[in-house]
Amino acid sequence: MPWLTDHTLLPADTWMLVLALLGSMCIGMSKAGLSGTSTLNVVLMAKIFGAKESVGVILPMLIAADFMGYFLNRKGGTWRRILPILPPAIIGVIVGWVLLGKFDNAMARIVIGWIIIALLIFNWLLSKRRQDFLALTEHQGFTWTMGFLAGVVTMLANAAGPVMTVYLLAQHLEKKEHLGVFSRYFLFVNLFKVPFSADLGIINPKSLMTNLTLMPGVILGVFLGWWILKKLPQKLFENVLFWLTAFAAVWLIRG
Repeated sequence: MPWLTDHTLLPADTWMLVLALLGSMCIGMSKAGLSGTSTLNVVLMAKIFGAKESVGVILPMLIAADFMGYFLNRKGGTWRRILPILPPAIIGVIVGWVLLGKFDNAMARIVIGWIIIALLIFNWLLSKRRQDFLALTEHQGFTWTMGFLAGVVTMLANAAGPVMTVYLLAQHLEKKEHLGVFSRYFLFVNLFKVPFSADLGIINPKSLMTNLTLMPGVILGVFLGWWILKKLPQKLFENVLFWLTAFAAVWLIRG
C-alpha cells in the first residue's frame, strides 16, 4: 500500500482501489463491444482520482485498449473512412483542451457529470428515435457537427463513443466495417490528445505508473466483455449499466 500511494495516484483506500480496478475493466469491456461500460468508467475514475486528473489517467489505458481493438478489427473498415470527420474532431480536441485548462477540479467534476447525463439521454433517444436521427444526417454540416462534438467531448471526458455511433450509423456500414472504422478513429484521436493532456499536466510520471498498475484490469475487461456478450443479452446488460451510470453521474455532480 505505501508503494502505491508514493508512486501512483491510487488512494490508500481498499474500496477506492476496487473501484479503480472496476473502472479499468470497464475500459477493456467497452473495447470488447459493451459500449455502455465506457461512460461508467469515466464517472468511476473521476470520483477516484479527481475529475480533471482522471482524464489523463484514463487516456493511456484507452490507447492500449484501442491498439487491441484495432488489431481485432483491422480487417474491417479503412483509414480513408475516418478522413472526413478528422478536421472538425481535431478542432474540437483543441477547443476541449482550452476549456479543460480553465477548469479546476470542482468545475471539471460538474461538467463531466453533466456530459455523461447528456450522453445517456442522447443514447436513450437514439434507441427510441433512430430513424429521426438518421434523417438529420442528410442535413448539411452533419459531419462537421458530429466531428466537432466528438472532439470536444473526448478531450473533456474521454466519452465520445455515443457521438461517433450516430455518425457511423449514417454511413450504413456493415458491423465488421463499423467496428473497424470506430477503432481506427479512436486510436488516432486518442493518440492525438496525448501532447495536449501532457501540456495540462494530467499525464505525468505518477499517472503513467497508475496506468501500469491498472493495465491488468483493462486486459481482464476485454476477455470479460467477450464472455458477457456470449452469456448475457446485451440489451439487459446495457439497461443495467444505463441506470448504474446515471446514479454514478449524479453522485459525481453532488461531490
